[in-house]
Amino acid sequence: MERSLRGDSGGALLRRGNGIALRRRNGIILNRISQGVFALLGLFVLFVLARAAWERPSLFVSQVLNGLQLGFIYALIALGYTMIYGIVKLINFAHGEVFMIGSFTSFYTIATLRLHEWPMWIFSGIGQQLSVIVGTVTVIMVSMVMCAGLAVVMERFAYRPLRNKPRIAALITAVGVSFFLQYYGALPFAYTSNYITYPRAFDVEVYRAGTVAMPVVVAMWILFAVSVIAYVVLRIRGRQGSLRAKTLIRHPLLSFGLQFGGFLAVILTLVSVEISTGGQVWDLTASNVTLIIMSASIVLQVVLQWVVGSTRLGKAMRASAYDKAAARLMGINVDTVVAATFAIGGGLAGAAGVLYATAYRQVHHLMGIIPGLKAFVAAVVGGIGSIPGAFVGSLIMGQTEVLTAGFISTPMRDAIAFSLLIIVLLVWPQGIFGEPPAEKV
Repeated sequence: MERSLRGDSGGALLRRGNGIALRRRNGIILNRISQGVFALLGLFVLFVLARAAWERPSLFVSQVLNGLQLGFIYALIALGYTMIYGIVKLINFAHGEVFMIGSFTSFYTIATLRLHEWPMWIFSGIGQQLSVIVGTVTVIMVSMVMCAGLAVVMERFAYRPLRNKPRIAALITAVGVSFFLQYYGALPFAYTSNYITYPRAFDVEVYRAGTVAMPVVVAMWILFAVSVIAYVVLRIRGRQGSLRAKTLIRHPLLSFGLQFGGFLAVILTLVSVEISTGGQVWDLTASNVTLIIMSASIVLQVVLQWVVGSTRLGKAMRASAYDKAAARLMGINVDTVVAATFAIGGGLAGAAGVLYATAYRQVHHLMGIIPGLKAFVAAVVGGIGSIPGAFVGSLIMGQTEVLTAGFISTPMRDAIAFSLLIIVLLVWPQGIFGEPPAEKV
C-alpha cells in the first residue's frame, strides 16, 4: 500500500509537472505570437515612412524637425519622471499637471503682468533681440520656480507620509493629486475650464535659405567637430586607464557641445542650403520657436547633468538612490534630497509647459494628461531611472507621434505611440538604457 501511495503521488507530481511545463510552453508561444504581431506592425509603419521619405523627402524632413521639437519638450517632462523614480521608486502621475500649471503661470506672466517686457522698462536703450531673450528667460524662470514650489508641497504633504507604506498607496495618491490639480484648475477663481489662446513672448521668425548667416552655421559645425574630437580622444585615453579622461568625458560642457552644436548645425544647414532632388527644390524652414525650444531644452539638460554629476546635491541624490539607509548613516538628509529632486523635476516640467504653450499656443486645464503620459512612456522606453534614456526615449516618442500623424493617420498617432511601449518592453523589458534587475544569490 505504501508503494502504491508513493506511486500515485509520484504520478500526480509528474502530471502536475507536465501541466506546468505545458503552460509555460504555451506562454512562450503566446509571447512569440504577440512579439510577431507587433513586429509586423512595426515593419508596416517603417514601410509607410520609408515610402513617404522616398516620394516626398522635403516634407519628410520637415516632419522630422517637428518631431525633434516635440521630443525635446517631452524630454524635460520625462526627466522629472525618471529622477523621482530613481530615488523614491514612485511614478508621480501628477507630474503632467505640474506641466499644465507651468503653462498657465507663463500665460498670466505674459498676458497680465507683461513681465517679458521688463528689460525695456528698466533699460530703454537695450536692443530688441537682447530684450526678447532676457524676457523669455524670465518667463521660463518664473514658471520653473512656481512649479518647483508646487512639486515640493506635493512631496511634503501627499507623498512623504506614505514613503514607508506599500507602493500602491503612493501610486493611488499620485493619481488623486493629478485629478485634484486638473479640476482645481478648471475653477473660475483658479484658472478656467475654457481653452485659452497663448500669447507668445516674442514674434515668430521663419528661417529658410538665404536668411541664416553662414558664420553662424560654420560656428555650430566647428563647435560640434571640436566636441566630437575631444570625446574620441578622451574615450581612447579612458580605455588606456586615464582617470582624468574618464572624468572629463562626462563633463557638462562636452555634452553641451555635442548636443547643442550637433542638433543646431544639422538644422541650420538644412534650412540655409538650397537642396534639389528630381528638379524640385526643398522648401525647408525652421522657426525661431523650434530653435528656442531645442536650445532651452539642451541647456536645462546640461545643467541637470552638472547638478547630478558634479555637485554635493547630485552626489547625495545618487547615494540616496543607491541605498537610503546607508546614505542616512553617512549624514545625508534623505528627506531634503527627495524634496530637492521633486523641485528639480517640477522646475523642468514648468519649463516644458512654457515651451509647449509657446509652440502650440493653447492652454487648458486638461492639457497635462496626454503629454504627461507620453513623457512617462518615453521614460520607460529609454529606461526608467536613466537620464540619457529619458532623453533618447523622448526623441523617439516625438518622432513616432509626428511621423504617424503626418504620414499614416492622425487619430492613430496616440495608438502607435503607446504601442511603442509594448514593442520596446517585449524586446527590452528594462528599457533601452535601463539596467536589468540584479539577481540575488
